[in-house]
Amino acid sequence: MPELFTFFGLITHDKTFIFVVHMLLSAGVALALVKSAMSNLQLVPKGTQNLMEAYIGGVLKMGTDVMGAEAARRYLPLVATIGLFVGIANLIGVIPGFEAPTGFLEMPLTLALVVFVYYNFEGIRRQGLFKYFKHFLGPVWWLYWLMFPIEIVSHFSRLVSLSFRLFGNVKGDDMFLMVILMLAPWVLPMIPFALLTFMAFLQAFIFMMLTYVYLGGAVAIEEH
Repeated sequence: MPELFTFFGLITHDKTFIFVVHMLLSAGVALALVKSAMSNLQLVPKGTQNLMEAYIGGVLKMGTDVMGAEAARRYLPLVATIGLFVGIANLIGVIPGFEAPTGFLEMPLTLALVVFVYYNFEGIRRQGLFKYFKHFLGPVWWLYWLMFPIEIVSHFSRLVSLSFRLFGNVKGDDMFLMVILMLAPWVLPMIPFALLTFMAFLQAFIFMMLTYVYLGGAVAIEEH
């Protein structure tokens, strides 16, 4: 099977170059979208401002359902930024001639590391080092020796869960799109494109939801 065609691939076939350019393109589109939404703020939002306010409201509502309004608002900038970045990166891969940077393992793994380090940092900061890791021991003292390594492995497995889920789904979508375009290069396959667009949004939603869940579990240990 031939490689996925990209416009930037006409410059060089170096995978690192193609990944970095598409990642920077995704970041540029996200920044341009945010700047456009904030360039002319109005009491009654219209256009891009309306779109971004609806997005922020949706992310906040999702976080409120997971960890309460106060905590959701505290972590909204991180989660909303990641969701916007991932969503745009996924959507770029739906456009023929471009490749989703999330289809390269480097980007999902980096984002997963950011979330992993941050939620553990927040858990330690909010609960204290001893109390945070005491949660890893479980409720039964004579099972401490067993529960602690299981919890450690469980937390590190979240890196795999976050990164490989996003990478695998987006990479699979890229392969699916390549096959569709090989079979019908001159006819716009509307149904597959609609499906891929839906999957792009879905993967961004799942990444945001898991980020909120991990943060909620880290900062609300004393409530369990």
